[in-house]
Amino acid sequence: MTGHAYPWDVLGDPAFADRATEAVTLAAAYHSARAATPLHPDRQIVDARYAALYRPVREAAWQGRVLRPKAPTWLDEKDPYREAAEILANAGRRVNAWIVLTHNTRLGTHHPDLAVVNCFGEAYPYALCPAHEQVRDYAATLAAEAVRDAPLDGISLEACGQLGINHLGHHDKTDGAWDPDAATWLSICCCAGCRAGWGRAGLPPAQVIRSLREAVRGGGRVSGDVLAALLANRHANTDVLRRQVLEALRAEAPGAPVTLHAHPDPWATGASPGLTPTAADDVDALLVPAWPTTVASADLVRRAAAAGRPIDAYVTVLAPAEPHAIVPHVQRLAAAGASRFSLYHLGLAPRQRHDLFAVIGAAIS
Repeated sequence: MTGHAYPWDVLGDPAFADRATEAVTLAAAYHSARAATPLHPDRQIVDARYAALYRPVREAAWQGRVLRPKAPTWLDEKDPYREAAEILANAGRRVNAWIVLTHNTRLGTHHPDLAVVNCFGEAYPYALCPAHEQVRDYAATLAAEAVRDAPLDGISLEACGQLGINHLGHHDKTDGAWDPDAATWLSICCCAGCRAGWGRAGLPPAQVIRSLREAVRGGGRVSGDVLAALLANRHANTDVLRRQVLEALRAEAPGAPVTLHAHPDPWATGASPGLTPTAADDVDALLVPAWPTTVASADLVRRAAAAGRPIDAYVTVLAPAEPHAIVPHVQRLAAAGASRFSLYHLGLAPRQRHDLFAVIGAAIS
């Protein structure tokens, strides 16, 4: 059983390691967030204003690159991940490096030509599109720099693929605006790189975009053949991204097991992108989103297990999950095929919910 955490949860809190699970998935590269720290002795909130690399940003690695990360100005440590990881390792905890790849609003805002674009020409600045070589190079370098000479027992890759229309942004006013089909069409990237891929597959981009717009507005449909080609193009870009990232990781951290955040729906976008036909074979385990305490989460685990890799169920103890529902939930996920559990979130959980980590551990042991 593994708990997730940020470096700022560990740093400055002498009691954190004692509260932690036996393994901790610790953010080494993470997107912007406003995070609570209810049990930290010195603070209650951290405002991580942009996606940051929690390792030194070395000029030798990033010189001349269009896309490059920034260090976190909200922390004083020069190497926050390493310092936090060493604290945990010295306390006997295993540490996994948590790396978020294509989710970077700062870079997408400054480089909208490299961001996901919907069929109405609207860019999603939080989402870098894997169709672009610069994005893939950035992701691979980010992953390598995140683990370079760092203490770790494993690696967890989030957003290793394309993000889509759904995104919990500041004061977001889009929830429920589209039905699932329309959200799928609005999550199909229509950037220049993706359009070029369509053209190579024999699809006329202008016609495809027109069909997608009509489908979003409820006045038309996209043919099955076109949809299959669009998905194949997205998956091809995702496969190139993942393999380049994995090659970089294995050069820096040979032998470290890699867990991929993934979804069994091939059309899924976001932090857990849809599995491509070859994704499961490239990694050691799949982490499947299972926060809702419903039978639908068990179905996701069951479908993902068909890929033949160990399934890590991603479970939260935070609201809106009801405490009384969590133990039956994890037991149902285990019965559906989950052999591991990743718990969200060691730093965000208030005291009254922190005991749930031990309760879950007892339930699945």
